[in-house]
Amino acid sequence: MTPSSPDRSDLQLAQSQMTDQNYTLAIEGYEQILAADPQCWEAYWQLGLAYLLHGQETEAQFTWMTPFTEVAGEPQAEAQMAAWTADLLKCLDAAAQAQSDRQQWETAWLIRQHIRQLVPAEWTLEGMKNLLPLVSLHWLTQPFDPSILKDWGIVTQMQSLSPIELTAIRTAILTLLSQLWDKMPDHPAAIDYTAVSLPVLSTLTATEQQDWIDRLLSLGNYWATVQGRYDLACQYGELCLQIWPNQPDVIGSLSRWYQDSGQYELGLMMAEQYDRCMADSIAQLPDKILSAALLVRANLRMAGRWNAAVGALDQLTERLNQWLAAPNIGDDTLLSPLLLCSTMFSYPYFSDTPIRTRHLQNRLAQVYADNLKRFTQKHIKNYSLNYSLRVSDRSKLRIGYICHCFRRHSVGWLCRWVFEHFDRSQFEVYAYFVMETQLSSFGERWFAQNATQSRLCGADALEIARLIQQDGIDILIDLDSLTMDVTCQVMALKPAPIQATWLGLDASGIPTIDYFIADPYVLPENAQEYYQETIWRLPQTYIAVDGFEVGVPNLKRRDLDIPDDAIVYFSAQTGQKRNPGNIRLQMQILKQVPNSYFLIKGLGSETAMQKMFLQIAEAEGVTGDRLRFLPPTANEETHRANLSLADVVLDTFPYNGATTTLETLWMGIPIITQVGQQFAARNSYTMLINVGITAGIAWNDPEYVAWGVRFGIDATLRDQIAWQLQKSRQTAPLWNARQLTRQLEQAYRTWSQQFASFISNG
Repeated sequence: MTPSSPDRSDLQLAQSQMTDQNYTLAIEGYEQILAADPQCWEAYWQLGLAYLLHGQETEAQFTWMTPFTEVAGEPQAEAQMAAWTADLLKCLDAAAQAQSDRQQWETAWLIRQHIRQLVPAEWTLEGMKNLLPLVSLHWLTQPFDPSILKDWGIVTQMQSLSPIELTAIRTAILTLLSQLWDKMPDHPAAIDYTAVSLPVLSTLTATEQQDWIDRLLSLGNYWATVQGRYDLACQYGELCLQIWPNQPDVIGSLSRWYQDSGQYELGLMMAEQYDRCMADSIAQLPDKILSAALLVRANLRMAGRWNAAVGALDQLTERLNQWLAAPNIGDDTLLSPLLLCSTMFSYPYFSDTPIRTRHLQNRLAQVYADNLKRFTQKHIKNYSLNYSLRVSDRSKLRIGYICHCFRRHSVGWLCRWVFEHFDRSQFEVYAYFVMETQLSSFGERWFAQNATQSRLCGADALEIARLIQQDGIDILIDLDSLTMDVTCQVMALKPAPIQATWLGLDASGIPTIDYFIADPYVLPENAQEYYQETIWRLPQTYIAVDGFEVGVPNLKRRDLDIPDDAIVYFSAQTGQKRNPGNIRLQMQILKQVPNSYFLIKGLGSETAMQKMFLQIAEAEGVTGDRLRFLPPTANEETHRANLSLADVVLDTFPYNGATTTLETLWMGIPIITQVGQQFAARNSYTMLINVGITAGIAWNDPEYVAWGVRFGIDATLRDQIAWQLQKSRQTAPLWNARQLTRQLEQAYRTWSQQFASFISNG
């Protein structure tokens, strides 16, 4: 049968009715065309489509099948039907795309369902051209369910397509990938689909590839930083590495995720590769500084690689001093906040040299803050952060706390009490959850429910800063310091008139931060000489809790093959706090106390850490059978309960415990600590003082060993200190979070009064 040539004006009129969604008139128009010319095949396709869009699905199917029925059994029928099928599919595909462009998702989905029925072989390239958009529409119209990728065989079919065929459906593939990453990137199907999409990503332009690299790395950072799902971060990083094996950003990110997931050997290997990439390239010094900092981090976290870590730190310091001598950073280059956070974070683990470290940190923080200010003022559209103290306009001071640890984290466990106890008649408290998309039950219970307002914030520092300003925060308290690059960037933008750092770590040195909250003990008397921020010393302690939840122990001495009458020393710290000098002193204690054992717990390479301890023990004359290496516990409550195994806890130096020390004291266990000059070397000291105990405080190596031995052999002393610790729960400043909150609030009032006076005096 020969196709007819209808009157084009009639077809155009009917088509215009379709475009205007006047389906009743369109149906009438196409029916009139077919009445005059039954062989106008185009009219059948359009009439059926008009019926479908008008809600007459049965009529639509009958209309489309009419030409096929008429030619059945005739010569050349197969060829004719194939040609008609192609024309019909082309018509329906165009209609589905038009409906999608109008965001009429359900209608587009319906059309593509009919296309799916018409495609002779669904698992062909032509079938995939329809099936992929159909999945996308399914997710827009139905409850989101990535499992249809498996149920519909999408991943399997994509694996069988050639690179050329995949490129032909590239847009549809990437659209699905975006939906997956936005909706449910933790679903196993998302990982599988990402893997089969890699050949398509590799065909993009360099600029397009960089955009997808950035998206993929942001996704990995989200899983690592926000959700603690390092397994997913590593999986995405490994996929990224398959097509961009020499991309430094990918290598560096994967190194961090490996380290944080406990794959320390892989993390170190990637850090070494990253540093080689920087050293062998024309990369700028800031990038080489970051690579050296990552190598320091990797060696420290491994544990047992002290000499390599020291060598990496020397290299880092050399690069840093070289750059700071002439940074030459203009207004068109924005420095990463990681340059401050990653670079300076590790120094306190190596030596107790606060004057030298703070001098370097203050210089770097100043360069970073100046660069951020110049860049934002020049390049950020509508950049403006203006403020004045708002307290004159309302009766309550508005305090903002910004942190990425409002969850089951050391900072979360400690700062929760301020939210519990703040004076609601005098203050409003806002909680800014950095890098959070949903609240944990812990965050909801302790922070969101107690705060006046809580804000879930992403990773855009400028957006967070503007939000803080819009909220009218009078005093902004940074609880992250160098542990979170986003928070550092927010604080450098100065969104509040008064800003301070408290609790999370030592001060960052950022010049836009006015105060660092301390106490009479955690910093030496002359510390102000080398701090950029004004040190604000609370009267007794900078930290206090009302207590800790304690679970049920899952370890007993018999489980560890330790006699009931043995003296058990204990140390639970991360591998980066372990160094040969401190371990050597601990072995000297063990050697001098008969029938004593040492329980060692902490993150780090299990093999490397054990090797380091056993080698030093042997060198000091202590047999390895007196050491026990404990695995991580499921939660903090169980860890605290297991502390009952210990008679004495041995602190680390030059980086003391903090939350671990508080937990030890709360459980009534004596602790031996060595006091230094830097903040990290004085945390246990201030806690002991504020619980009313001086026994166990050492000022040098010999005293550390002497106290350790004395507590090991003097059961009366141990009992006395345990009794004092138990009694202190009722009276000590360390266990009075309400009192600490009142003292913080008095500081806030004083700051606001001083600021108001400063403003009024010009």
